[in-house]
Formats: sequence, C-alpha cells, structure tokens
Amino acid sequence: MKVLLDQGTPAPLRRYLRPHVVQTCADRGWSSLDNGDLLDRAEAEGFEALITTDQNLRQQQNLAARRIRVLVLTTTSWPRIRNKTRQVREALENLVAGGYCEIDV
Repeated sequence: MKVLLDQGTPAPLRRYLRPHVVQTCADRGWSSLDNGDLLDRAEAEGFEALITTDQNLRQQQNLAARRIRVLVLTTTSWPRIRNKTRQVREALENLVAGGYCEIDV
C-alpha cells in the first residue's frame, strides 16, 4: 500500500509500517497544501492511505466521496504513538478504500 504521512505525523512511524511504501508530505513538497488539495493530490498520485493528526479533517472534508483511506492519530507525540505502532499498522491494513478510522493515542 502507498501511504502518505501528513504534517504533524512523526516520520519515524514509517519504519513500523513496512512493507508499505511510506512518504511524508515534506518528501513530496506538499507541506503547504490545505487538506482538500492534499487529498486531491494524494489520490491523483496513487496514495491509498493518509495518516494524519488533524482531528478536524473529517468535519472539514467530504471523505465519503474519496478513495483514499484516512487514519487519524489523536496526538503528534512520537513516544505515545510508538507505543501504539501495532495498532496503527492493523488499523491501516483493515481500512477499506474510502474508509476512516481514528486511533486515540
């Protein structure tokens, strides 16, 4: 699966999501895109999932019309997320196209 880590999502998480192909918004030069443009660009570039810490994304965007899976983490704290990497990976793998999941970290 091709996965995009949004701004605020700790980059070290990528090591725990193997064998998925993981890139960050910074890797792609997309750090300044707003949520709608980011989702459009990610889908156009073949990303199948977005992992973000933006808890308002669901209210700001119509995710029902999207193909990309969205996984929201409730913190940007890497030490807290690191303790939940198995749960993050499992949630990511269980999400269907267009699905949404929030993990309380």
